[in-house]
Amino acid sequence: MRLMPRWAGPLAVKAAVFITVMCCALAALLGVLVHVSVTNQTVGQARELALSRLADATHAYEAGDALLPNAGVDPEGLPGSLRSLAVSGQRGTMVSTHRGRPTMWAAGPVSGHRALAVEIDYSQQSRTIAGLDTSILWSSVPAIGATVLVGVFAVSRVTRRLHGTARVARRISAGDLDARVDDPRTKDPTLPQDEVAAVAAALDSMAASLQGKLLSEQRFTADVAHELRTPLTGLHAAAELLPPGRPTELVRDRVAALRTLTEDLLEISRLDTGRERLEADAEELGALAKRVVRASGTDTEIRVVRDALVETDRRRLERVLGNLVANAHKHGAPPVVLSVNGPVVTVRDHGGGYPGYLVAHGPQRFRTEGGARGHGLGLTIAVGQAEVLGARLSFRNAPDGGAVATLILPVAGR
Repeated sequence: MRLMPRWAGPLAVKAAVFITVMCCALAALLGVLVHVSVTNQTVGQARELALSRLADATHAYEAGDALLPNAGVDPEGLPGSLRSLAVSGQRGTMVSTHRGRPTMWAAGPVSGHRALAVEIDYSQQSRTIAGLDTSILWSSVPAIGATVLVGVFAVSRVTRRLHGTARVARRISAGDLDARVDDPRTKDPTLPQDEVAAVAAALDSMAASLQGKLLSEQRFTADVAHELRTPLTGLHAAAELLPPGRPTELVRDRVAALRTLTEDLLEISRLDTGRERLEADAEELGALAKRVVRASGTDTEIRVVRDALVETDRRRLERVLGNLVANAHKHGAPPVVLSVNGPVVTVRDHGGGYPGYLVAHGPQRFRTEGGARGHGLGLTIAVGQAEVLGARLSFRNAPDGGAVATLILPVAGR
């Protein structure tokens, strides 16, 4: 069960935590400053009052008059440290608890190494400070909550825009070159241009540039294939008129290779345009695989572990499996095994395996590596046709050697 919206990713969570921590720290700092300031002021006023009464009590004591209430020589409850300070000849003040309530003491020296002290009830000042601390605490809670909500709202707007940009990037990587972010800020120069708008504009610009280059490549491929078709048709007819012999066989073989290459280029150009339409029907996968192997004329072992009824375009699926089998015999080594296990078809050879770039990035047209022969257009066409079928085609190398192509097809009725 999803407890948070899709846009509430790690960035929003981190921002919320950061804002909360900073608000708490700021509230604590302000609370401490206010507490210290008010406490110093309150204590200062109480100290001045206590020292003033101590001065009056001292004058009365020296004059032999009766002492004021709450004043006395070495009274009960006088803190020992304050008494020691007074006996040493100095005056001082101290807050302590006397008879269960806060008391401000002021003490000074008198004859006989004794201390004259007065006490002032400090309860009201103590309650004032405690009330202030409580007010600071309870006022900080809603202030922090409101700040966090506002901060999360502001961050969520940014994260939603970032997630929208990421979704468009994924659509582009999946082949939807018409996808654009179209951030309103990039179209209206009067709006503030922030970093997210800059990323969106850069992504849209990149997508447009990439689309233009791919369309140019597709047009070039299609134009070349169409232009080659006519002279190749004439060349094929002329080759058929040559007298029998080894040179004629070589010419016919090369002409056939050129015709196959041209047809492959035309097929790739059609796949690139994304206009291929699926003509799906229910097919028995095991029987279809056997037809493909028979048509290939190769020594390919067929293993039907579990047959399946798949919803697919028979012609396109035969093209995919035929290309995989042909590639395994051309670039791999026997034995070549075609296995059917439900909607999963694997084609494995026991050669040197696929090149590293192919396993990592998929087939690339005409690419060669290390002087080895490239994998031509067969696997590129297989991947394109698999996408039209709604299937997933992947490539890997077996741990004990050999290349493995795995095709996962949609099952009929699902």
